[in-house]
Amino acid sequence: MAASWRLGCDSLLLRYFLGFRGRRSLGLAKGAVLLSVGRGASWRWFHSAQWLQGDPIKILMPSLSPTMEQGNIVKWLKKEGEAVSAGDALCEIETDKAVVTLDANDDGILAKIVVEEGAKNIRLGSLIGLIVEEGEDWKHVEIPKDVGSPSPVTKPAVPCPSPEPQIASPVKKEHTAGMLQIRLSPAARNILEKHALNASQGTATGPRGIFTKEDALNLVKLKQMGKITETRAAPAPPSIPTASLPPQATAGPSYPRPMIPPVSTPGQPNAVGTFTEIPASNIRRVIAKRLTESKSTVPHAYATADCDLGAVLKVRQDLVRDDIKVSVNDFIIKAAAITLQQMPGVNVSWDGDGPKQLPSIDISVAVATDKGLITPIIKDAAAKGIQEIANSIKALSKKARDGKLLPEEYQGGSFSISNLGMFGIDEFTAVINPPQACILAVGRFRPVLRLTEDEEGNTKLERHQLITVTMSSDSRVVDDALATRFLESFKANLENPIRLA
Repeated sequence: MAASWRLGCDSLLLRYFLGFRGRRSLGLAKGAVLLSVGRGASWRWFHSAQWLQGDPIKILMPSLSPTMEQGNIVKWLKKEGEAVSAGDALCEIETDKAVVTLDANDDGILAKIVVEEGAKNIRLGSLIGLIVEEGEDWKHVEIPKDVGSPSPVTKPAVPCPSPEPQIASPVKKEHTAGMLQIRLSPAARNILEKHALNASQGTATGPRGIFTKEDALNLVKLKQMGKITETRAAPAPPSIPTASLPPQATAGPSYPRPMIPPVSTPGQPNAVGTFTEIPASNIRRVIAKRLTESKSTVPHAYATADCDLGAVLKVRQDLVRDDIKVSVNDFIIKAAAITLQQMPGVNVSWDGDGPKQLPSIDISVAVATDKGLITPIIKDAAAKGIQEIANSIKALSKKARDGKLLPEEYQGGSFSISNLGMFGIDEFTAVINPPQACILAVGRFRPVLRLTEDEEGNTKLERHQLITVTMSSDSRVVDDALATRFLESFKANLENPIRLA
């Protein structure tokens, strides 16, 4: 039953008849309120009244990983004015680990995109969009006054003319208007100021044209002999042309590298003495931060062992004949998981106050991507077979390179493995990924000739396929003796693939 209302009452009376209902928010924002009535009522008489417009739902930059401090808007999947249902994908956000889709929690209309796609370094909790209830005037939605601008926001870099001419000109005038600018060592500067001398009265003999302490002492000796008069050169007014410089200024030593290199212009070849600033992704910034923290706060200890892969390569060939494709790295992951199962004292982490025993064996495997290194996790690796591990690694590696890893697929882990053997690296040491206690660095397998004895005691020269593994361990949790025993057990498990079945 349709109804047409003509109201001539104040807002209090209107509230009595209509009532309010709370409305859920999207993501982090709550508390928006909307007026509503029964089905069929016509609101055209006062639809345009501003005081009836409900507060919009705020879409805020969410925290999508434990280490995330800011995010980038990769792409908006909805347009302004488009209907949104709960569960719909709104936009893609690049975190410090991967690209994650932000989903809607409510129905409505996407009224305003506050932060355009391509914007970078958006702080957590910053407003990125607004949603209104269906039926509201989404075209005239206003940004709430209590929400500031999403700062800092870095829009996609656009090549633009370099401001070098405007900046470099006054700098050059400042240097050339008076005397020649000479680079002074701290000791030389103190001596010249004490004796009221000028570096331009002498000759700089230091590397790269630096006026050294010895040069300053020579000037003092010349002054004492009466060959140099005491002087303090006052800065010349800006109106004096460069041609009026004293003769000794042009006779001084030349220093080809500019004191303040101009910034390079995007898209143009670098000039001499300039540099090109490379933008860092969120992933690389987090990697740099965590590596620095790890090397400066975690006492790294290293242990190395050689393992014979002869038996593993034979088993792998038998599996290939049965059309089962597995890699040597899959056997290494399985061997590490079995060894952790045998030695739970290594499957620990440091939580700040002391060691913590981890309940499951989750192996983090380092995968190189265009944006940096990421470590997807093989959950409960000791309970998985070689083929299951191989399939998991292939799927997770592809998702890592595509930036589609889910947070639960790379967060956590109890032990890390980094394999550079496929790049021809014989051996290396890796940095521990806190709060984990260990990481195993694996090199390539290589042929080595060794003398062996048979059962009768006869020696013969045999060819062996060896790999070198180096374990970095947190000495607070895994000491040298425990690390040594772990590598001995790992070597025994890897050299006997039957144990890995």
